Parts: sequence; C-alpha cells; structure tokens
Amino acid sequence: MSTPLSRRSVLQGTLVLAFALTGPFALGAAPGRKGLPGALKRNSQLDAWLSIGADGVVTLKTGKVELGQGVLTALGQICADELDVDFQRLKLISGDTALTPNEGVTAGSMSIPEGGTAVRYASAEVRSLLLTMAGKRLGVKEERLKVRDGTITAPGGRSVTYWSLMGGKSLSREATGSVAPKPVSERRYIGQSVPRVDLPAKVTGEAVFVQDFRSDALVHGRVIRAPSYGAKLVEVDTASVEGLPGVLKVVRDGDFLGVIATKEWQVIKAAARLAEAARWKEQATLPADPYAWLLAQPAKDTVIEDVPRPTDEAPVRTLEARYRRPYQMHAAIGPSCAVAEWDGDTLTVHTHSQSVFDTSAAIAKLVGLPAEKVRGRHLQGSGCYGHNGADDAAADAALLARALPGKAVRVQWSREDEHTWEPYGSAMVTKVRATVNAAGHVLDWDYELWSTPHGTRPGGNPGNLLAGRSLAKPFPMSPPWNGGPPNYSADRNAIPLYAFPGRRVTTHFVEQMPLRVSSHRSLGAYANVFSIESFVDELAHAAKTDPVTFRLRQLLDERAKAVIEKAAERFGWSDKPRPPGRGRGMAFARYKNVASYCAVCMEVSVDEKAGAIQVQRAVVAADAGEVVNPDGLINQLEGGLIQSLSWSLKEAVRHDGRRIVSRDWSSYPILTFSEVPPVEVALIDRPGEPFLGAGEATQGPTAAALANAVFDATGVRVRDLPLTPERLKAAREKTLVP
Repeated sequence: MSTPLSRRSVLQGTLVLAFALTGPFALGAAPGRKGLPGALKRNSQLDAWLSIGADGVVTLKTGKVELGQGVLTALGQICADELDVDFQRLKLISGDTALTPNEGVTAGSMSIPEGGTAVRYASAEVRSLLLTMAGKRLGVKEERLKVRDGTITAPGGRSVTYWSLMGGKSLSREATGSVAPKPVSERRYIGQSVPRVDLPAKVTGEAVFVQDFRSDALVHGRVIRAPSYGAKLVEVDTASVEGLPGVLKVVRDGDFLGVIATKEWQVIKAAARLAEAARWKEQATLPADPYAWLLAQPAKDTVIEDVPRPTDEAPVRTLEARYRRPYQMHAAIGPSCAVAEWDGDTLTVHTHSQSVFDTSAAIAKLVGLPAEKVRGRHLQGSGCYGHNGADDAAADAALLARALPGKAVRVQWSREDEHTWEPYGSAMVTKVRATVNAAGHVLDWDYELWSTPHGTRPGGNPGNLLAGRSLAKPFPMSPPWNGGPPNYSADRNAIPLYAFPGRRVTTHFVEQMPLRVSSHRSLGAYANVFSIESFVDELAHAAKTDPVTFRLRQLLDERAKAVIEKAAERFGWSDKPRPPGRGRGMAFARYKNVASYCAVCMEVSVDEKAGAIQVQRAVVAADAGEVVNPDGLINQLEGGLIQSLSWSLKEAVRHDGRRIVSRDWSSYPILTFSEVPPVEVALIDRPGEPFLGAGEATQGPTAAALANAVFDATGVRVRDLPLTPERLKAAREKTLVP
C-alpha cells in the first residue's frame, strides 16, 4: 500500500532487502554508465532505485522530492507499469542522502524526463532479470511467462513471486539500459489519473510538513537577521537573554547570531530581546532604479544565436520595444523551516530543500564534518518552486544543533525573514528589434537581454548559504555563472521558436547582485517569453493580421502549431468585435525550446477609470509528450498559470535604497482566491513519445497572454511587469499625449 512520505521512516528498516544476482544469474559485466538513459547515468546501480522485501513490499527510491507537484505518484506509476506490480504495493523513499540515489536538484521540470526515464529503464531491467530467474526456477522459457502484481506464472499454472525468488539475495549490479520499456498497449497506470499519494495526509491534517516535525529531543531556535544587506554586527549584550526562562544557549559566530530555548514562545521572546540588544552598522547599497543600474553595469556579453538572413530583401519597416521584469519573491505561504540534530557522530538535517544532497554537502563543510557524517532528509514544506529560504533555514538549524549536542533544534523563519532574506528572481531588461517586409513578415530579429544571475543554490558550497557568509571566518560565495544550452539560465527561452530568416540573440550577463537572487520558477523564461510573445503580438497588429494566424505563419514545428490551434479552438478564438473594456490575448512557447509546448489564451476586462484588470477566463493547451498522470499535469499547468498571474498583476520587491520594505503580505501582495479565473486545460497526449517537463511551461505564456489581452481591451501596450492599475493608467496617459 502507498503511504505518504512523512510516514515512511518507520518502514525504512524493512525495505533493505536490496537484491542482487549471483551464481547463475550473473550475466556478465555491465557496459558502464555511458549512454544510460536519464538519471541512470549518475546512479547506475539498480539497487539504488529498487528493493524487494521478503514481505512483498516493493520499494522505489528516488532522489527527486515532493514539492506539491505530484512527482512521487507519477514515478510510482512508471515503476508499477514497468515492474508489473500493483501501484498499491509500492513504498516510496524520497530525498534521503543515506537511502536514495543522488539525482541533483528537483527543479527545471526535469523530474519526469530525467528521474522518470531512469525509473522506467531500471524497473524494466529488474523485471527482465526476475523473469530470467523465474524461467530457470520453473524450467520454462522466459517468453512463455506472464507477470501480474509480482507473481510470475508459467503455462499450466505453476508460479513464483518476485519476493520468493530473491531469497535474501541482493542485486549489486549496474544497469545496462538495454531492456526496452513495455509497449503502450501493455501499460496499466501511465496515462491514468491515479490519486496522489501525498494528498490524503494533507487533507486530514496529519503532521507531514517539516514545520510539523517533532521529536522527544526537540528544542527551538531562532536566528537574528541583520536589518539590511551588508550590515555588520558591532556588538550585542547576550547576558540579558541568557537568563530568560527556557533559554538553553545563545550562539554567536561573527555576524551569525542565534538563540535556543526549550519552548517556541520562549525562543520567540528571547530572539526579540536579542534583536533589541544587537547593534548593527548599515550601509546604503541598493540601487534606486534597478533597471538603470542593470544597463549601466559591466556585463559578459554572449551571442547565443546568430543566423544571418539568407536573402537581401529590403525591409519596409522596423519595430522596436523594451520590456522589464522586477525582482520578485517566491512568496511561499509558509516560511522556511528545518530541524537538525547532532548526536556526536552524525548530523541529521530535516529540510524541505529542493537540493537535499548539495545542501547537505554544503552544510558538512559549514560545520566542519565529513560529507558522510551529514544526513539530509527531505520533508515536505509549504510549497516553493525555486530557491527560497529552505536551504538557509537548514544551515541555521545545523549551526545551532552543533552548539547543543543531543537536541533536535527546530528553526522556524518568520514571515519577515522569508520576505527579506530569501533569494529573489532577478530583475531583467530586454530589448527587441525586428525588420519586416511589406506583408508584415519578419526578416530580421534582434533580441538582447540584461540580467543578474538566476542560480546561486548551495551546490555544495557553504558560501552560498546566508549563514556561511555570516561567520567570523566567512566562506566565499561561488562565482556566479550563467547556464548554457539547452536549458540556459538568464537566457532561457531567449531564442524564439519562430522561423525568422535572420536571428541574433545576445545575453548581457551582470555578475554583481545588489539584491540576493537565485532560481525563481522558470528562471529567465518568464521575462523572455513575456517579451518575445508581447512583441510578436505587436508585430501581428502592425501587420493587421490575427495574432493566432500570424504565429502559425512563422512556425515550422507542427507540434507547436498543434497546441496553438488547440488553445484557440477551446477558447473560441474569433475576430468578432468585443464589448468595450473586454479583450483577449494569446501567447505560446516551448519551455526551454526542448520541453513542453504550451499555448495560453486569456480573456480580460479592464475598468477604464480605475485601470483595474480582471481575468475572466483562461485556456491552456499543452503537449508534454507522453502523459503519466493527466490530473497531475493539469494541476501543474493550472498552478503555473495562477502563480504567473500573481507575478504579472501584483508582485514586485520594493526597497528604500538600504532595506527591503516588502516585509509582509500588505507590502508584497499576491493573487487572492477571488481573483483566480476559471482555467480550462487541454492536453495533447503522445503515448510512446519521450516525457517532456511541464512544471514551468505556463509561466511565460501567461504573462504575455495577459499583456496582449489588456492591449486588445484598451489599445494600451504595457511593457513593464507587473501590470498594476497605476502602471496601466500611466501607460494610457502616455499614449494620449499628442
């Protein structure tokens, strides 16, 4: 039976009948890791992925973690199909550095393309090996055997089970990747909306989140944050806090300042007193205009696409535009949390980090322990796609736990901590220039973008953790870098999928970071798709061509055309006149140009006087290759659209030149339930095709579809995000100036 991850720790002792083939089943040396599919390249041992208990329990182990995206359910479906066991028989262990394969970061819409592919081939190969064993046991050729829920049956009815075949053996063998997965016709679970394994416990209020984690040795810690970036702790009177009720220890190391107490309310009061007793030296470091600052900085310029136009046709018109995206938060509903315990030998860290392995490695260096002496265990958090404060909370807990052996120290960030100190999504500026012919077709496309980094995750380096840079002997931060193809980073989706004859795309990568930044859902794709698809809409209007028709004319990819046509058909796209203040818009992208295809159509109404925008409805069409769990995929596409609407209508980090002033929900508003529109999702399933990541596919198209719909409703083009009433009114006034 499948159980939520948080309840699986009690099962771990029974899941360790790892299997291996010896004697007659030793089929020779595996060819090595080269060419293995998906995450098998980095984790080629089959027993890293699967184990079978004598009690009939089949355990799937994965380095990917559950963030609310339903990944454990989907991976279980893949395993159950390929291994030929009932889904309910599976147990899943996820994101545990002591028990699961290291699959890197759960990010970038890669869990199913990479992890799912690995699970598929590992499961198929284990099934094949078990059939070989059964054939020898039963004296029957493998091709005559049938399998149902782990029971292998020969003609005449004789049978043997997976678990009886193992007989205590363990499979210490590398995968070959040579066993083909099942044909589509033989799959039971893939393509079905299997209910998510993580939801029942959440719905019934069980303690599944790291924020709920408790142990008999639990105590509570808090870290006192600097009031602003770059502030230095000059002095602090710890004596007034050390004598408070319940206080166990005050910890200071350079600018790192924390307190531990027996009860949570005690530590909250102690932290407040400690904050009052601390004196900091601050400096004004934040740029008044982040966009002007960005354009003025030295940058690493890289031309990532340069395709000269093959014809010498003279253009008849040139269009240009500039777009801007602000710093934005992850804005996780629940602030970050972690629990760490040092028993004198091993430091165990319970965290909702998306990079459990890398973060554990960074923490090991932070506290001066060998990597194998730090165990990271993922527990679900409050939800976040991207690099929020989870890793920093884990580091905070680790430092406090090392100072108080034998206790499990729980560190809970406050809302102000989360808003002020989490790594934001980078502000960006983009400029687009296109020449067109008399028919309005694009001849030359020139795109430039300016951005600070989008990736400062721990990556095994304690200098990428807040605490690591706060110590008396601080660790240096890793030099920032911009990822290359095909995933890219700041320039993700900067290369348009349209077949423009001449194309040039230039990245201006600024290494300095006046505000703390890192991975924000979809990285640079949000701003790049917003810019490209807004400008394509401008080109369509300039050519007096329907925006859907214009896009289809510029595309050669048939799957791209199919999602645009599907979205338009489901939306009821037409050229019929719309009521005053009503508009419709569309946008399209293939995420990272290698993942899911996604088109969004949107209808809005705009209050002409107030400038308020209300999204009336949205339609999404997506092609994610073979669909594992339709309901799970729809959830991801809907959720991405809603989050992108929140970014695009409301969200921007504000500061006063020295301090972040977006410290709560009133100063950093997000979309409310009443503002969420009806969303319809149409999937184009392609059984047998590779899995395509879809978790971030709607972010960019949503922003552009919104802006295009607002233009359709008002005749005003807003090129700066978010599209607030104030910004829309200012753009209208600028448009009306003669």
